[in-house]
Amino acid sequence: MTNLRKINIDGIEVEVDGAMTIIQAAEVAGVEIPRFCYHERLSIAGNCRMCLVEVVGGPPKPAASCAMQVRDLRPGPNGEAPVVKTKSPMVKKAREGVMEFLLINHPLDCPICDQGGECDLQDQAMAYGVDFSRYREPKRASEDLDLGPLVATKMTRCISCTRCVRFTTEVAGITQMGQTGRGEDAEITSYLNMTLDSNLQGNIIDLCPVGALTSKPYAFTARPWELTKTESIDVMDALGSNIRVDTKGREVMRILPRNHDGVNEEWISDKTRFVWDGLRRQRLDVPYVRENGKLRKASWGEALTKAAEAMKGKKVAGLVGDLVPVEAAYSLKTLVESIGGHVECRTDGARLPIGNRSGYVGTAKIEDIDTARVILLIGTNPRVEAPVLNARIRKAWANGAMVGLIGEKVDLTYDYKHMGSDRAALVDLVGRVTPKENTLVIIGQGAINEADGEAVLSQAMAYATGAGAKFLVLHTAAGRVGAMDVGAVTEGGLAMATQGAQVVYNLGADEVEISRDGADAPFVIYQGSHGDRGANRADIILPGAAYTEENGLFVNTEGRPQLAFRAGFAPGEAKENWAILRALSAELGAQLPWDSLAGLRSALVAAHPHLGRIDEVPENDWQPLPVKAPAKATFRNAIRDFYLTNPIARASSVMAELSAMAKARAATPIAAE
Repeated sequence: MTNLRKINIDGIEVEVDGAMTIIQAAEVAGVEIPRFCYHERLSIAGNCRMCLVEVVGGPPKPAASCAMQVRDLRPGPNGEAPVVKTKSPMVKKAREGVMEFLLINHPLDCPICDQGGECDLQDQAMAYGVDFSRYREPKRASEDLDLGPLVATKMTRCISCTRCVRFTTEVAGITQMGQTGRGEDAEITSYLNMTLDSNLQGNIIDLCPVGALTSKPYAFTARPWELTKTESIDVMDALGSNIRVDTKGREVMRILPRNHDGVNEEWISDKTRFVWDGLRRQRLDVPYVRENGKLRKASWGEALTKAAEAMKGKKVAGLVGDLVPVEAAYSLKTLVESIGGHVECRTDGARLPIGNRSGYVGTAKIEDIDTARVILLIGTNPRVEAPVLNARIRKAWANGAMVGLIGEKVDLTYDYKHMGSDRAALVDLVGRVTPKENTLVIIGQGAINEADGEAVLSQAMAYATGAGAKFLVLHTAAGRVGAMDVGAVTEGGLAMATQGAQVVYNLGADEVEISRDGADAPFVIYQGSHGDRGANRADIILPGAAYTEENGLFVNTEGRPQLAFRAGFAPGEAKENWAILRALSAELGAQLPWDSLAGLRSALVAAHPHLGRIDEVPENDWQPLPVKAPAKATFRNAIRDFYLTNPIARASSVMAELSAMAKARAATPIAAE
């Protein structure tokens, strides 16, 4: 039996699913209905009443279109489609009345409000409100909340739409916000004055339709019409969230999410949103050369000449860092291998199989989480490794999915069955696996970055084969899958790549230690954007662009190639990463065969055609590894401190404050004696 229903909205007849609400049907018909509390990714509250419409033949008063389903509407006397009007005099009067009520206590803060210029209340008051007020009574004021260092509050502006409460409860999975009181005394508050303990809390800033919740770090720095907006890709984790980078002059002022249903929906993590202050600090903006144990500034010509001299005739190892775009990884691989060296991107020791894409990416899409009925997590804490993906798992759990975890017992914001902490639990599970419908296996880097990583991966793939499950490798480094795709790897991993190396070319790999002492300590050339661990060890520093300062290709954890675009220029004399390697190749006498980014991408796509299919997830052939027995050991998660995982985050004062707060929260409180 079909569930489709016809509905006539303002003379436009459409056929929609009967379970749809009127406001959703209006979107299908292309009719705009104003709203404050309704949001398509949150539960229905029906409390702002801005979406009132007239249902012909229905009750003699306006109806809330967000809370009434199409199947509940009565057809016409001759079986015609039910008629809904959104522009009738009744609706116009109702909207003006609702807007008048909303503005009774709302302060006239627009000139000093950060939401000014992109405020739903401003826009809808202009479009649907009246140009005068009948109220002369004093306005009610509310006390502001302290939600922590990210979200600024001005609760007098709040219109009680409850979007923030529904988001924190339903999506972020925390229970620290709610509404107390009734009538005039009703107010949104945090229970016991708690600060928010979530790494998705910044999303309530976007959700707030007024200026009650704004960004603390961004406060009073720019107006929306002053900003240049660039669509790009996030590199703080391997999810590949779609973002918009807003710049004022050469400075990044804020980072906002873009909607992409297949990747991040419309959420981003707090690290993604607030890390922009790290793009300004501790930047490398001129080349450096080490003389007599100290680094001194040098010209590009001198630095490239010295780097080429150091590399000629020597055994060279190239390391590819976590935030490196595919173009730079491909350039380094081509250059180093042309002079007889080795390149390695698995700098954390992950035993990812070379050439087997189903082993280092998997066969699942991120969207498959939504339809999964059983989700098995192995050696991962997605709440820290990919918070937005964790919210998606939570949504699947809320829709009835069973979640199991083998690994460290952690708080994931949803209930799960803890099936053990060690390798033995995984082996036991594989031994009694049975086929299950709609099963998804997600394995983290913590499971495969130890010596027996390949054996653990083989066991996880054996379970996926037996259960008929889809398989997803959850990466922590944004540049890892792209570097694996172009073959920036060496048989035997990091140890083999660097064994006997006289020169290490370190391309933004700040999470790896390179020996300093002894006769076998290599000469290190560091290319990167920040003066972090890698630069500290370097003998020559070549300043590169950060991810907002160059066009680059990134492949996310499900294997989807996406383009990041340049939002601003690198500081000082810093250059784009691929261009530095091209200039160095000419000095070395091993010139790379391209002179532009377009030429490089042509060569890249010719060698690896799937990288040219932007925003598509290629299907990978399932090639399970031969099953091996892992060691007797417990799983350890890959990330210990969510806020300080890369050089940009470590340069950010906001991330430092959040990290300190997280440590303080984790410390066990001691009672007074």
